[in-house]
Amino acid sequence: MEIKRDALLKRLMDLRHNGMIKVVTGMRRCGKSYLLFNLFSDALKEEGVDDAHIVQVNLEDHRNKILRDPDKLLEYIDNRLKDDQVHYVILDEVQLVNEFEDVLNSYLQLKNADVYVTGSNARFLSKDVITEFRGRGSEVRIHPLSFCEIRGARPEVPIELLWIEYMTYGGLPQVLTMASDQEKVGYLEGLFKHTYLKDIKERYDIKLDGDLEELISMLASSVGGLTNPRKLADTFRTVKKSTISQDTIKVYIDYLQDAFIVERALRFDIKGKRYIDTPSKFYFEDLGLRNALLNFRQVEKTHLMENAIYNELRARGMAVDVGEVIWNTKDAEGKKICKALEVDFVCNQGYKRSYIQSAFSIPDDEKRDQELQSLKRIDDSFQKIVIVGDRSARYQNDEGILFMDIYDFLTDVESVN
Repeated sequence: MEIKRDALLKRLMDLRHNGMIKVVTGMRRCGKSYLLFNLFSDALKEEGVDDAHIVQVNLEDHRNKILRDPDKLLEYIDNRLKDDQVHYVILDEVQLVNEFEDVLNSYLQLKNADVYVTGSNARFLSKDVITEFRGRGSEVRIHPLSFCEIRGARPEVPIELLWIEYMTYGGLPQVLTMASDQEKVGYLEGLFKHTYLKDIKERYDIKLDGDLEELISMLASSVGGLTNPRKLADTFRTVKKSTISQDTIKVYIDYLQDAFIVERALRFDIKGKRYIDTPSKFYFEDLGLRNALLNFRQVEKTHLMENAIYNELRARGMAVDVGEVIWNTKDAEGKKICKALEVDFVCNQGYKRSYIQSAFSIPDDEKRDQELQSLKRIDDSFQKIVIVGDRSARYQNDEGILFMDIYDFLTDVESVN
């Protein structure tokens, strides 16, 4: 099975020779190593780069254990730089090297070394990257496989069936190679417990991890809902009989974000053009992992579709917020009232903006009017879209609002502009 990641590969190729360390980040097991060691290396060879000028080191391989010593690694790389031509140095799981920052910085000034690194756990999470390589590193964020990438690898599977599988098991590449549902479930459940959770506990020396696991389950249960540390602390106190503080919950959520397990979407007042700090929404980087956390018991298609849309927008490089539109109207008795209407996603990319509503089903005119209420009260000219879960043709109504189905949205990377 061949998995193509053309957009990511193009970004890496475009970043060549920019004088910076290329830092490939993302959650564990999302395909960082495959991207660099296979797709990127093959692309270099197709352009005429020979093996002698591609230096690959997998530091997770026990046979390379000696190279985890920073001096030994420097010596090894230096010995591979044979001439003045550019050598592409690719280091996988570089956080296993002590003082890896100094090793990488040693090659910033060399004209014959173009360095690419990956890392995921312990000492190489997102904030570390930003801190250590500010101004000297180009971060390339890797997400799990998109629906479009999965469909490219499995074109023989009917798209409706593939969508159900994607909502259930997500897009981690290893899952794609597994034949049975049982194997996929076991893999995802084990990955959470023995990889993601273990990394966070070891990094932050968390001894009593029951509250952490419970918090992740709460966030998984509330995908698509507004929440904040105070609300979560109240739930712990009343339902779980736990005294965990909202400050501790906030810290734990930061840990989960740094590990690329969840992302926080802020609320944005569209008319007031300002951010509303709390409450927020949290979306999971991988749907399969989210479902595994809940033992595949809460597989609500409405919420999973919303999470999938968010992930797709982020993978396309967009900044994504949750929108709010204030509507001054009157109630049945004629009294003036103020309503806060929600727009599922406000998407920004450069000077472009789009407003998106996720509607799993629109069975009648009443539901259609409900979905359109917030969009109709945005008085600017940016694109407005409703994405529906039912199969339907793409069309634009008299108010300029574009309707498309989820398959159209996921398979057309230009569907939001």
